[in-house]
Amino acid sequence: MLINESVKTPAHQCFVDVTKLVQSAVRKSGLKNAHILVSVPHTTAALTINENADPDVVKDLLRRLDSFAPVNFPGDKHGEGNSHAHLKSSLFGTCHPFIVHDGDLVLGNWQGIYLCEFDGPRTRNLLISIL
Repeated sequence: MLINESVKTPAHQCFVDVTKLVQSAVRKSGLKNAHILVSVPHTTAALTINENADPDVVKDLLRRLDSFAPVNFPGDKHGEGNSHAHLKSSLFGTCHPFIVHDGDLVLGNWQGIYLCEFDGPRTRNLLISIL
């Protein structure tokens, strides 16, 4: 089963918590025990699993990523001016596997699933493949 959800990102660079969206797709599938893949089919967006209790974690990650790969880096040749977004997406990756047990995602106490936007705001596709 493949579920395609649209996610609107509110800023040029941001993390959008999609944990509840993924959990809802799992519940709609009716499967109790499964493996799923979550993917974003974009070259300037990514996925990560990280702390979802303190919003400062996401702010710190974005700030540190921008110091590592700033938006305007002298010498970048890519005509669209978003080489930083391609680099960040490549570092994070665009697909993650998850375990479903008793109808719920298996995540740690502080873990959430984030769609990482590095070239927005845009509407992104979130693909959830339930195996």
